Amino acid sequence: MQFDEQKMQDFMGRMVGEFGAIASAPLIALGDRLGLYKAMSEKGWMTSTELAEHTELAERYVREWLSAQAASGFIRYDAVTGKYQLENEMAMCFAVETSPAFIPGFCDCAEAMFRDLPKLEAAFRTGLGVGWHQHYPSLFKGTERFFRPVGFDYHEPSIQRAREAADVAGVSDRVRFEVAAAKDFPGTGYDFVAFFDCLHDMGDPIGAAVHVIESLKPDGTWMIVEPFANDRLEDNLNPIGRIFYSASTMICTGASLAQEGKMGLGAQAGEARLRQVVTTGGFTRFRRAHETPFNLVLEARP
Repeated sequence: MQFDEQKMQDFMGRMVGEFGAIASAPLIALGDRLGLYKAMSEKGWMTSTELAEHTELAERYVREWLSAQAASGFIRYDAVTGKYQLENEMAMCFAVETSPAFIPGFCDCAEAMFRDLPKLEAAFRTGLGVGWHQHYPSLFKGTERFFRPVGFDYHEPSIQRAREAADVAGVSDRVRFEVAAAKDFPGTGYDFVAFFDCLHDMGDPIGAAVHVIESLKPDGTWMIVEPFANDRLEDNLNPIGRIFYSASTMICTGASLAQEGKMGLGAQAGEARLRQVVTTGGFTRFRRAHETPFNLVLEARP
């Protein structure tokens, strides 16, 4: 086998960074679960002894954790005083759960991906699906924590989330919100229906579109929030696409294949494919209403 020695060495240099990222993930989870980040955000510069005493943890473990965090560039280290600091910007990423940059929830998801490897290995061999309910529980916790500050707080009353969604879609002036028991909803005649990052997970998204259009008023609106993606694979070969294709391989595609229909859209379906699904379901008007680096916000009307 012939190969370019320098090219291989350059690639291995890149992989060293990859190994560091993988090894850092469980340490981020530990810092989150043990309250280390929050303590550092509250106290400022601290020695390992001070942090251990404040969090009531073993100093030797805390010292090694701090060293790893400093080596990763997550915290600052002062060699003169032997103290460590979590800067405010990093605290927004590691210690403030309501921050749009909050990271630890993703590490909870990563834990589930590793624990679910045997199930995915079997699925690759058989072609069978792996439903959301079959994943390790940290996936559900992580999904809620990671996406909550980015979009809508799952702990808020649903009516408030609906109002926020209507504001994003620009239809709040034409929508009436009412509070009622589930039995009071007839299933049709709605002004507004919203889907958050779920259409691609469905086995039969066209069937879902048919159901939505049957549930809406003739002038109603369907808001669809999906992971950001371009229509062509080559345009998604970037850091965001890397994350979403990976999550789609481990979670989303299997969820769809575990359901009736088994369409397997995947988390990088893109606007054109989603448009095809929605219009096949009966909608005649479809547009991109908004986008962020992580999401497409689409509007569909009958």
